[in-house]
Amino acid sequence: MKTLHLLRHAKSSWSASGVADHDRDLNDRGRRDAPRMGAALAEICPAQTAFVSSALRAQRTLQGICDGWPALRAMEHVTVPELYTFDAREVMAWLRVVDDSAERCLIIGHNPALTDLCNEICGRPALDNLPTAGYLELSLQIDSWGDLGADVGDITRWLFPRDLP
Repeated sequence: MKTLHLLRHAKSSWSASGVADHDRDLNDRGRRDAPRMGAALAEICPAQTAFVSSALRAQRTLQGICDGWPALRAMEHVTVPELYTFDAREVMAWLRVVDDSAERCLIIGHNPALTDLCNEICGRPALDNLPTAGYLELSLQIDSWGDLGADVGDITRWLFPRDLP
C-alpha cells in the first residue's frame, strides 16, 4: 500500500503584468495561508521529502509550509520540472517511476492536474476543485508506483485553508 499527499500551491499573484506564468509569486493570501497550512499539516502528517514544481509559486509555497512546519524544513526537497504541468496524465506518468522503496510521496503542484489526478485515482469525481493551498491524502491500493492508475485509491484526509481557525 502507498500513500500520496497532494498539495496545491498557495494563492498566486496576477498583479504583475508581463510576468510569465512560471514566474508568478504568491499574493498576500498565499503568503498567509502557506505557514498556517504547514502548522496544521505538522499535526497530522509525517515530515517527508517534498517533490515540488519548478514554478515560483510552488517553490514559495514550500517555503511557507516549512515556516509553519520546522520538521519538514529539515527534510530534503526535490524540484521536479515535470510537475510544472496542468495535466494529470503527466503527473501520473511521473509518479509511475517513483522508486518503490518510497511508501509515500508528497507533491506540491498545480490545478487542474491535481484535482483531475485525485478523481482518476479514486475512479469517480471525488473532488470538484482542490483549492489553493489545499491538501489531500490518498490511500492507494498498490504495492508499486508503476501500478498507479484509475480506481486504485481513496481520499483518506483533506485539509483546506478555509477549515483552519
